[in-house]
Amino acid sequence: MRAPLPPRWPRLALLLLGLLALAAGLLTGLARLAWPLPLAQHAPWHGPLMLCGLFGVVIGLERAVAVGGRWPYLAPLACGTGTLLLLTGHAAPGSFWAYALGFALLLASTGRAALRQGEAFMAVLLLGAFCGLLGCVLLALGAPLSEALLLLWSFLVLTIAGERLELSRYLPRPRWAAPAFAGVLLTLLGSLALPARWQAPAYGASLLLLAAWLAHFDLARRTLRAQGLTRFVAVALLAGYLQLALAGLLMLAFGLQAGTRAYDGALHALGLGFVFSMVLGHAPIIAPALLRVRLRFSALLYLPLALLHASVLLRLGALALDDFTLRRHSGLGSAAALALFLLLMLFSGLRRPAP
Repeated sequence: MRAPLPPRWPRLALLLLGLLALAAGLLTGLARLAWPLPLAQHAPWHGPLMLCGLFGVVIGLERAVAVGGRWPYLAPLACGTGTLLLLTGHAAPGSFWAYALGFALLLASTGRAALRQGEAFMAVLLLGAFCGLLGCVLLALGAPLSEALLLLWSFLVLTIAGERLELSRYLPRPRWAAPAFAGVLLTLLGSLALPARWQAPAYGASLLLLAAWLAHFDLARRTLRAQGLTRFVAVALLAGYLQLALAGLLMLAFGLQAGTRAYDGALHALGLGFVFSMVLGHAPIIAPALLRVRLRFSALLYLPLALLHASVLLRLGALALDDFTLRRHSGLGSAAALALFLLLMLFSGLRRPAP
C-alpha cells in the first residue's frame, strides 16, 4: 500500500529552498549583466544555482510526491542543502557533493517508479536523472562548468521530454513516431560522447529534432483549442518548443564557446525560453498537487508568459546587434516575468486545501 503523503508544510519548506535557489540565480544572473545587486560574488555559480539548486529541488519534490514514502524527500533536501552551502561560501566540493547526493536519490526514486510502471517514458526520466548525477559529480571532482554543462542541461531536456512522452501516448500516432523519438534521444546522448569540436553542433541538431517531434506529437496541439488553464498550458508548451528549436539552431550553427554571444543566446533560449516556459505552463497544475491547495486560473498569467518570451527575443536581438544596454534590460525583463508569475500564483487562489 502506498505510504501517505507527508504534511503540507514540510513540502512547502522544501519548495522554499528551491525558490531560494531561484532568487539567488536571478540575482547572480543580473549581476553578470552589471546590475548592482546582492550576491554578485556568487555570479560564477549562476548556472549551478538554477540547474542543480532550483530544478534539483522542484523535480525531486515532484518525483517524491509521485513515488510516495518519505525517503525520496531526501533528494530535494540534499539539493537545497547544496544551495545553502553554495551561498554561504562553500563553493566546492561540499555544495556539489550535496547536489550529487540529491541527484543520486532522485535517480533512486525514479528507479523505484520505473519498477512499478515499466513504460518507455520512465526510461527517459531515468536517463535524465543519470545525466544530472554525472554533471554534479564532475563539478564535485573539480571539473570546469563547461565540461558538465550539457549533462546538466540534458537532465532538464530529458525530464521534460519524458513527461511529455507520457502524455502523448494517449494520442493516436503513426508507427514511426516511437522509433523517431528513440532516434532523437540516441542522437542527443551520442553527442555527449563526441569531441568538444563536434559536441555542441550535434547536441543542437538533436534539440532541433526533439523540438520538431514534440511540436508535432504533443497533446498541446489539440488542447490549444480548449479554454482556460488547458489553453494556457498549450500556449506555454508550444512557445517553449519554438525556443528549443532556436537554441538548437544556434548551437548547430555556432557551437558553444564560452563567452561568445552565440553561447549566451543559445543557453538562455534553452533555459529561459524553453525550460521556464515549461515551468510556467505546468506550475498551475503541479503546485496544487505538491501543496494540496486549490488554485484558480487567471488569464493574467499570460502577461508573465508573454513578457518572458519577449525578453528572450530581445536578448537574442541585443546579442545580434552587440548592444549590451539592450541585453541588460532583457535580463531585467526575464527576472520581472518570473517574479510577476510568482506573485500572480500567490494571489490567484492558494487558499483552501484541495479535496
